[in-house]
Amino acid sequence: MTFPELVIWLNELFVIGGIVMPPLVLCVLLLWYGIGYRFWIMKEPKLMGVRDLLKYYQEDNGRQARSIVARAIKQGIALKRRGVVNLRRHLDAAFYDYEREIARFSSLTRVTVLIAPLLGLLGTVTGMIETFQSLSTMTVHSQSGGIAGGIAEALFTTQMGLTVAVPGFLANSFLNRKQQQIEQDLSQIKDLLCHQH
Repeated sequence: MTFPELVIWLNELFVIGGIVMPPLVLCVLLLWYGIGYRFWIMKEPKLMGVRDLLKYYQEDNGRQARSIVARAIKQGIALKRRGVVNLRRHLDAAFYDYEREIARFSSLTRVTVLIAPLLGLLGTVTGMIETFQSLSTMTVHSQSGGIAGGIAEALFTTQMGLTVAVPGFLANSFLNRKQQQIEQDLSQIKDLLCHQH
């Protein structure tokens, strides 16, 4: 598809969807930006358990850390080797950045998943209003599309709202589970480092 064809296609979508389409497109962009960012941050698989990773990096702290959990372990080991007083407090402060990083855009994705179907419903209502106005004036075809245009807008915006929300909900649920797992791993790292002698 060439760029001019893409522009024509997008224009047709905006005409069919009516006034609700710009906010719906904004929802799509925000949702997938947030999901893409969160996926990128948490993409590295954890190949070992936390205890094994801790032993692995304690044997050689010069090894490269790719995942958030591995980076946190390396930072925790460095703090422990420095012999800081009140290690738990220092670990909490050091790991706060990791916890904030994996939680970034989680609220944005959750809100856009909730808003998209409501915007679709709003489009349904505006489409039905147009349909009933056309019926009241008995115009099958009008400049705004008449009965057929109103029904098309109603169905199209509902479909768009659900098309945004359903995959967004599934992707967000997956990423939230991954975030919870990383948070549990970070908590376990703190416990293990604080109780090691």
